[in-house]
Amino acid sequence: MPSAKRDLNRLKDAAASAVLEAIDHIADAPQRMGKPLRLELEGLWSARRGSYRVVYRIDEGKRLVQIITIDHRADVYRRARRG
Repeated sequence: MPSAKRDLNRLKDAAASAVLEAIDHIADAPQRMGKPLRLELEGLWSARRGSYRVVYRIDEGKRLVQIITIDHRADVYRRARRG
């Protein structure tokens, strides 16, 4: 099972619903929904939904958004660095 799907399954129902809503918005307008990350996470984007963050990569050429990880804001960037 891909990492982002596992991350989503670990969330409580209310948080999972909010994150799924955020992912829908990311799919429609990824640059508007999130902010670009810097330093060692350059090339990735982050979108907020409450205390949770969705870290994703945008492939403009393929018109694809890849969700890298979903986690609480205290842990998400450390997990994103691990890939």
